[in-house]
Amino acid sequence: MFTVLLWSVFSALCTGLGAIPLLFIKAQDQAWLARCNAVTSSLMLVASAGLCHEGFGVGGALAVAVGNVLGALFMLVLDHVLRDYDPVLALGRLQGADARKALLVVSIMTVHSFAEGVGIGVSFGSQDPTSDLGVVIASTIAAHNMPEGLAIAMVMVPRGSSILAAAAWAVFSSLPQPIAAVPAFLFVQTFRQLLPVGLGFASGAMIFMVFAELLPDARQGQSDIVVATLMLAAGIFPALHLFAH
Repeated sequence: MFTVLLWSVFSALCTGLGAIPLLFIKAQDQAWLARCNAVTSSLMLVASAGLCHEGFGVGGALAVAVGNVLGALFMLVLDHVLRDYDPVLALGRLQGADARKALLVVSIMTVHSFAEGVGIGVSFGSQDPTSDLGVVIASTIAAHNMPEGLAIAMVMVPRGSSILAAAAWAVFSSLPQPIAAVPAFLFVQTFRQLLPVGLGFASGAMIFMVFAELLPDARQGQSDIVVATLMLAAGIFPALHLFAH
């Protein structure tokens, strides 16, 4: 149980590393914001496809589809509720609509982290004592967490947040991993049945965020540069996904 907790905490901390690339980028204009939204959209679309694929493997298409619908509905309701508080919303330096977008992304990644934590716990709990499956899965999720941290940073930093604050929120969004990993390890069969719905839920939430918030913002920049950024990111991150496996 301590091993599961240790690996899940390590995986969560890796999310904060995703903010590091922004230390070397100084541009802060509208075009920069549009490109960041394009990259974040690619990150989330690729991640959502990966989540659905994993869900198909552990539970079937119906459970994933149910999760997709629930995730999109959850984000629709959350977005509607937060819009009513736009004038008073604050997240560090971010205010109003910028704070709402950041909160939505952090919320998505936090929900997603529960599914990742369950994946870590189940992989340790269901493995043969001589197998290193749990370590492999935890390491893979840790590698995936870095682009997820980058997605959070690319929403927060261009809108005025500090890189340190973005990294801290990225780590915060992954704290559900150790919270979910230990119970999943102790009650493997129960959590394995819930995993495909959880993966679908996170996927549906990400897809909603991309088409409702991020792509409309990305269109405010130069369309050719934004499209090129979107396609480049869509090509790079699947390659990183394969490398992580």
